[in-house]
Amino acid sequence: MNGRIIVITLLGLAVAFGAALWYFQTLAYYEDVPAEAVELRLTRVGGGETQPMTADDIVATDAGTSPLKFRACFTTSMDLAMLTETYEIYDAAEPLTAPYWFDCFDAEAIARDLAAGRAVAFMGQREIAEGADRVIAVYADGRAYAWHQLNEKYAEQ
Repeated sequence: MNGRIIVITLLGLAVAFGAALWYFQTLAYYEDVPAEAVELRLTRVGGGETQPMTADDIVATDAGTSPLKFRACFTTSMDLAMLTETYEIYDAAEPLTAPYWFDCFDAEAIARDLAAGRAVAFMGQREIAEGADRVIAVYADGRAYAWHQLNEKYAEQ
């Protein structure tokens, strides 16, 4: 009987810990970011200068606990051909998975489209936070997505 109580207690603690971990990873700390508070910039080819990007219909989320929690979905009227000639392409783009409830951002689909050439990733801003760059992926139809990812400062060695 005593062994059963210990097993049930341990299983209960494991379930409680798992639920708390899920909550803190997917729901806690995330906040909707007002569209007017999101500044989307692109880095020009050949220099560190950034310029504002035209963006409409911005939906964004972020958390103060990590710079990697930023995600944004928006549209742009900027022509993809002009963007590729003017702004720095980001070859190492790896969209990070968004929380399940932020359904406009599908990291797997964006990654597939980047690999297939249906979208192009650009350097938004270097060091938007320590060790993280803002990456912006743009489609020919004007859909665009932004996220933060680790840069070479924290690259695996």
